[in-house]
Amino acid sequence: MTDARPDPRYEAETKGIRVRVRPRFLADRSGPGQWVWAYRVEIENRGEETVQLVSRRWIITDAAGKVEEVTGPGVIGETPVLGPGQRFAYTSGCPLTTPSGSMHGAYQMKDAKGRAFEVEIPAFVLETPGQRRVLN
Repeated sequence: MTDARPDPRYEAETKGIRVRVRPRFLADRSGPGQWVWAYRVEIENRGEETVQLVSRRWIITDAAGKVEEVTGPGVIGETPVLGPGQRFAYTSGCPLTTPSGSMHGAYQMKDAKGRAFEVEIPAFVLETPGQRRVLN
């Protein structure tokens, strides 16, 4: 049985940087005791200055309330530079030991003058089709 709902999209904008996330449950990668999701992230520079993504911080919460923080340089091994109007997209994944959860976080960016700032990654749900979880 497939889930007829379209994949949800989540969006936030901070200082002209728009972040969109689209999670998708991966039934073929999930099995007993492990549920896996892919999420596609698109980062768009809607501002007037060139910026660079320097690092990331993810907060991952499973259905049992267990929280894990993941930090590191860049995303998928890259530290993309985005000029005005440019976009960068990537896909990554998240396994959980529960059938649902949520993620949110922030990207640390710097502008062309080296000034650091933080960009919100919107909170989004990881849900198994047929099971609905609501973010508070």
